[in-house]
Amino acid sequence: MTDEQQDDSAQHLRMLEALLFAATEPLDEATLTARLPDGIDLPARIAELTARYADRGVNLVTVGGKWQFRTAPDLHFLLSEEKQQTRRLSRAALETLAIIAYHQPITRAEIEEVRGVGLSKGTLDLLMEVGWVRLRGRRRTPGRPVTYGTSDAFMAHFGLESLKDLPGIEELKAAGLLDSTPPPDFKLANIGGTDNHDELDENDEPDVADAPDGESEETPPPGIG
Repeated sequence: MTDEQQDDSAQHLRMLEALLFAATEPLDEATLTARLPDGIDLPARIAELTARYADRGVNLVTVGGKWQFRTAPDLHFLLSEEKQQTRRLSRAALETLAIIAYHQPITRAEIEEVRGVGLSKGTLDLLMEVGWVRLRGRRRTPGRPVTYGTSDAFMAHFGLESLKDLPGIEELKAAGLLDSTPPPDFKLANIGGTDNHDELDENDEPDVADAPDGESEETPPPGIG
């Protein structure tokens, strides 16, 4: 290879490097060829550039038949950042959580009856995603609706040893968890109740996951007819 050819090869390599470095997405052969001088040996220049960056902080890699510079796999940890995101529950979610805590096991329809308004599916989904609400079983009524209850994570988060440690209705009002004038049917059914969060009364059966047929049945909680 003559000196002139070596100079051209080095210049082509620099041009290829610049194109790939500035690209916001992987570039295919057609795109690179259209932007580079005629007669460039593109496969050879790509192979050379790949070898040059093999041990560097960024590598030239093939992505679906296209080329792109990417951070070396062993250095990904430098670019990752863990953040704890605080999620603020809506008023509807807070009210729903309080109703479930005091009336569990309770169905969706019964939650709506206590609140006096419809309940969006996203509210229950959010409480279950957070881990404070879990499925308890199914009610022994037509349609066998699913019932909900609080989880061990709920007890741990709020520092409760048992359900009877839940705050009274005045405390809930002061904390903004209930409307200042809750529905007349709202009763704190579990205050002074069982000490064991997972203990079932004589009319209850195990959780859905523990039942032999994948379902359990429960009778309505106190205070809801």
